[in-house]
Order: sequence, then structure tokens, then C-alpha cells
Amino acid sequence: MNTSRLPVAILAGGLATRLGPLTRETPKCLLEIAGQPFIYHQLRQLQGQGVSTVVLCLGYLGERVVETVRNGPGFDIDIQYSFDGPSLRGTAGALKNALPMLSADFFVLYGDSYLECDYQSIQQAYETTGKPALMTVFRNQGCWDTSNVEFQNGSIVAYDKVTRTPAMHYIDYGLSIWNRKTFETIPETGAFDLHSSFQKLLRQGDLAGFEVHERFYEIGSVDGLNETQGRLSTVTGIQSSEVLS
Repeated sequence: MNTSRLPVAILAGGLATRLGPLTRETPKCLLEIAGQPFIYHQLRQLQGQGVSTVVLCLGYLGERVVETVRNGPGFDIDIQYSFDGPSLRGTAGALKNALPMLSADFFVLYGDSYLECDYQSIQQAYETTGKPALMTVFRNQGCWDTSNVEFQNGSIVAYDKVTRTPAMHYIDYGLSIWNRKTFETIPETGAFDLHSSFQKLLRQGDLAGFEVHERFYEIGSVDGLNETQGRLSTVTGIQSSEVLS
């Protein structure tokens, strides 16, 4: 079994409209959390997980991200950059653009997520399933965000971010693994979302599920951002009294 960590594609190209004026002139991944741009915390955490290659999928104000990362503290990671182009590509479209920089299989991490799970265990589960994609899920019970996954006996039964059911006690955790072949049908132009790709694979019986037990942190909302601020202040030892609103 492969013991090296798969590369990680970080989706960091969205407009972050839920954060209002906070991201009007600043990409979400560059928001200062516990004294540093959030992307630094992500990269440091990935380095600790043994990840050696990261592809940043960028769109809105992407050049600012490149400049910040290149002028940052330095990470023992090969960091590459993939851009949406003249129009936003959506999450699946952004990964389609990034495929030349990625291996046959790769992790996908949302650019607003800080996850303390074990990447090795997730990769091993993926390699065991033989399926072309794996979604990590967390028993959220609607606590930190709206649950959107039915997960039973180790399998994903349903996934929908729009039409929820009472049996959806789990949530898409924000980390997945994909085989590049799953993006063959994504066109070279236009916007396409991973939500639809997940649903298509689920209908085909090609989507594996893996339950993680460490809660997620995210900066996609003001409440989530403040929670993440508190967590990363503890992790880094850099305290901040700032509360965003």
C-alpha cells in the first residue's frame, strides 16, 4: 500500500459573499486568524500531515494569494497555483483546470476549512475501497452547520445540500479524495460544482464514505470564523480578543 501522502488541491477561488465586507477586498483564505493569514494555518497543518504537494485553485483576487504565500514563512511543501481564468469555474471546474498539476488520485480540501483529522487513515480507506471518490463525513446533528448526508453502516445513502431529509445526521466534512477520471466529462469552460459530481457518483454506486470524529472548523461564516479564531489561538499560542461581526 502507498505510504506517501497524496497531493492536496485547495479550493480557494470563491467570492465568499457570506462574509460581506470582510472579503470585499481580501480573499477569504487571507483573512487574518490568530495573527496570520488563514492559508498559513492550513499549509502548516498539511505539512504536519506529511503532505508534500499542494495545488491552490484560485479565482477571485488570486494574485494576492500567490504573493502572500510566496512571501510567507516558508513551508516544506511544493506549492503550485491554478487559476480559474476570465470567469469563475466553480469547484469542479477549478479542479478540472488543476488536473495537469495533480496525480491520478488527490485530496480536495475547501479553502475555508481547518481539519484536524488523520489524512493517512482517510487515504488508506480510499485505497481499500477501489471506488473513484471518497467523501469524509462527520456526525454533525445540525450542530455547527446544516447536516446534508445520510450515512448508514459505513455507506453514504443520500447527499443533498438543498433538499434535506430528517435522516441526515451527518455533514460533508470538507475533505475528499478523487480520481482524475471523474472529471473527464467536465467541460473546459463554464462553472461546475462538486455537489453535482458527488451526487452523480452516488447514483452510480461509485462514492465511498469515511466517518471522521474530529469536529471541523471553518471560516465561511462569521460565527465559524470566530470559532476558528479561538481554536487557532489555542493551537498557535497567539491570543486574539478580536470578535468579528
